[in-house]
Amino acid sequence: MTVQDTLPEARTRAYDFAAIAKDLFGTAVVCLLLMVPIVAYKSIITQYSLVLEPRWETVTVLLLIVLAGRLAMHLFVWHRVPARPVASASAPKASLAEMIGPYVFPALVVFALVLPFISGFDRRTIDLSIYILTYIMLAWGLNIVVGLAGLLDLGYVAFYAVGAYAYALLSTVYFPYWFGDGIVPWAFYITLPIAGLLAALWGVILGFPVLRLRGDYLAIVTLAFGEIIRLVLINWFEFTNGPQGITVPKATFFGLPFTAGDDGFAAFFGIEHDRIYFYIFLYYVILALALLTYFVTNRLRRLPIGRAWEALREDEIACRSLGINTTNTKLTAFAIGAMFGGFAGSFFAARQGFVSPESFVFIESAIILAIVVLGGLGSQIGIVIAAIVVMGSFELFRELNFLKAILPEGAEPSQLRMLAVGLGMVLMMRFRPRGFVTRRQPTVFLKERKAVSGDLVKEGHG
Repeated sequence: MTVQDTLPEARTRAYDFAAIAKDLFGTAVVCLLLMVPIVAYKSIITQYSLVLEPRWETVTVLLLIVLAGRLAMHLFVWHRVPARPVASASAPKASLAEMIGPYVFPALVVFALVLPFISGFDRRTIDLSIYILTYIMLAWGLNIVVGLAGLLDLGYVAFYAVGAYAYALLSTVYFPYWFGDGIVPWAFYITLPIAGLLAALWGVILGFPVLRLRGDYLAIVTLAFGEIIRLVLINWFEFTNGPQGITVPKATFFGLPFTAGDDGFAAFFGIEHDRIYFYIFLYYVILALALLTYFVTNRLRRLPIGRAWEALREDEIACRSLGINTTNTKLTAFAIGAMFGGFAGSFFAARQGFVSPESFVFIESAIILAIVVLGGLGSQIGIVIAAIVVMGSFELFRELNFLKAILPEGAEPSQLRMLAVGLGMVLMMRFRPRGFVTRRQPTVFLKERKAVSGDLVKEGHG
């Protein structure tokens, strides 16, 4: 390495100001084309007419912010020369991530177990934790299909809906009709495995028509499947009660309802009735289900079926040439992933006490897939981090009421949460396209286990 390379000036390429100006002009044109019909005018409905109120000051401010950010990228990011690696004769040192990696998951489990006690049994904290754990479980289930088998699924919410409606219909219609009302308090425990099996069955039903599809074509079919399920739930009124939804019994503690009566949970244990016991119970139930999903997934990926999923993900043609039955491999991925979605759906219904088709729209599938991608395809710990960031940010915007002072009249901070999360995803794809966690330990190894970097394997998962 020469002396000139060590100078700060050598770290930056020469600026082409003409090209930068041209790029900024193009950026301004595109921004104006987007903002003029959306931001420049606000429609106000009066008693007799529709009035358009101009908001060119807002357009100007937003345009300047975009141009300033674009200019900063030109000056400080896109024109920097990558530092040259310095050769070293010594053995490479383990990175901080490699040193603390084995302890992250045990630490998270211990923290999750004591969280209700740390929070002082705060209802809001526990309820938010239940909300995040539900999406972690859903993302771990989808990770089997997308992260391990490499099958792009945009209709995963359909299996979530199957599990929820399985619990709703069995607990309110069929179980009381077959066995009497006495079985209703136990319906959650009986229905939970049935909901998973029914969702797995629908996963196989979806898998058969898409055996020969890959990539964009597979995504379109799974998207259509999710919409078909939602439309059936809306229009089959005699079976699902349509848009009105179904009121269902909430989960009980092995037959003991969380009520103030003599047959309730508090009376049985001789303690004062408090609604927080119900939320603590739900928290540990979803934590147990999420951990079950984690351990089953980790065990499966070490078995031949798990290695077959990974081979299918990397190269289906090579997978076939090795004699792997790709039909069974795809069907098992869809079925097992759908099963965990069904478990989560059944828990969702038992927690809410009400299910309706509005809870199972496409945006739910998109959010679950975004968590899987942002966490790092194939990474279990990365999914936990992504779920906390994405779902936690949704709730954070409910607390930003001070932003009302700078927002346009009538705008709520909570309305900006999807915009902020979308912007965060764009930045992640720009600066860390392989997700939060890009390295993981290989499932099989020869003599020595070495972490595989995301840039050495297809699609960033090794």
